[in-house]
Amino acid sequence: MSGPRSSRSQLQTLFRQHGGQLRLSEALEQGISRYRFYQLRDAGVIEPVSRGLYRLADMPPVENPDLVAAMTRFPGAVLCLISALDWHGITTQIPHQIHLAVERDARLPVLEYPPVSGYRFSGQAFSEGIERVNINGITMQVYNAEKTLADCFKFRNRIGMDVVLEALELYRTRKTFQPGKLMEYARLCRVANVMAPYVEAKL
Repeated sequence: MSGPRSSRSQLQTLFRQHGGQLRLSEALEQGISRYRFYQLRDAGVIEPVSRGLYRLADMPPVENPDLVAAMTRFPGAVLCLISALDWHGITTQIPHQIHLAVERDARLPVLEYPPVSGYRFSGQAFSEGIERVNINGITMQVYNAEKTLADCFKFRNRIGMDVVLEALELYRTRKTFQPGKLMEYARLCRVANVMAPYVEAKL
């Protein structure tokens, strides 16, 4: 049997094989026509998550839709600074932008909505301390809590020392306090001399 109904079920099956989310470009590669794809969208069977990425409308609601949208657009970036503090639950700040780190030679991520703020990190300061987490089928990269704190000390003039010190205190009370690991990342980020007195004061 062929026709609109079979192509609809074929496309829905394709979505389910990809965890319920699919890029238009992936559907086109599988031989699904752009016309059929947009028919499903117009019928409310699929809905956009971010530019070019769609999901089955009957799936559970997307948690953190702004994060999903940003990480879909910039899959090589790493969630950092206040956004990473928020992810780890060690700040009372509400991020008004999504903070993303990219490698030194990469183009800085720019997005109007959700608003994104990009930072260039180089060498091990970019590549170390990355955790990979799954959020609504999207693999997201985020710096671990210790690396995030070291980065915050490095960017303390931009994000505010009060924010950094609050994060350090919340880390001490909410997480497993690992001063050795903190100082390892402090050395990596070249802020060991700055961080050491504050970390020692928490011992």
